[in-house]
Amino acid sequence: MTLTIQEIMDFLPHRYPFLLIDRVLEFEPQKSVVAMKNVTMNEPFFQGHFPGAPIMPGVLVIEAMAQAGAVLLLSELEDRHSKLAVFTGIDGAKFRRSITPGDQIRIEVTVVSFRPRAGKMEGKAFVDGKLACEATLTCMIVPRRQESKEGAGSSEAAQ
Repeated sequence: MTLTIQEIMDFLPHRYPFLLIDRVLEFEPQKSVVAMKNVTMNEPFFQGHFPGAPIMPGVLVIEAMAQAGAVLLLSELEDRHSKLAVFTGIDGAKFRRSITPGDQIRIEVTVVSFRPRAGKMEGKAFVDGKLACEATLTCMIVPRRQESKEGAGSSEAAQ
């Protein structure tokens, strides 16, 4: 099974500039997911990381892996639209090479353990077939906060 960006947005609440996967290429329920991210010079983080020598921040590579894993976890829930998969832990993160504009990241996430409310996954990010980043990720499923109709924008009004 593959997923387009529109179908990914049906699983994840993330939107530009924080939606960090563009396509799901392979998907095996409760086992693994392969996603990709096209890295362009238009990414907002390149303005400051680093001017003249753009490098994708490692934490965003980890976040992209976590988002791919979240699609995998949420796919198992019938009520996924009322849930969020939140990133709760990272172990053994290693950064092997820089990711720069023009690169295409292949993200491979494999389930280590899976329960209805949490999952532990091994994530790897590759560029041109070479390992760029790896980590063990932990995510937990929590209820999505629902905005009340009258509460939309109320925090701004209170300021």
